[in-house]
Amino acid sequence: MDRLRLHESIIAGVELVFARSGGPGGQNVNKVNSKVLARILIERLDGLSDAELAQLRERLSGRITVAGELLVTADDERDQIRNRGTALERIESLIVSAARIPKARRASKPTRASKERRLNSKRARSSSKSLRKPPEAS
Repeated sequence: MDRLRLHESIIAGVELVFARSGGPGGQNVNKVNSKVLARILIERLDGLSDAELAQLRERLSGRITVAGELLVTADDERDQIRNRGTALERIESLIVSAARIPKARRASKPTRASKERRLNSKRARSSSKSLRKPPEAS
């Protein structure tokens, strides 16, 4: 993943729409379009390999529209400029975290010491339970 190319393609390809926000702002809420709706076409992203793009589509399938757009909203702040920055950060972090391909787990065997510890604890548990039994009548 090339983060610089990805960042530049997000900045170039994002479409921002502004709306009235229901968040904080008092009387300002009714006058200013401070909410930001950011959308970007997944196909236009640069800096991702084909495998990363497939991983992105799979993980974000619930957030991607039929047209192939990723939608993010931001209305946390009273200020449109800060909401714009927040929306761009959210898009980038979503894409980066969803496109990351996890390392394949390689199975390992338990060590000799861990086997010994397990068996010793089993022996100790067994002996403590056997001490609870009443003595056998002979």
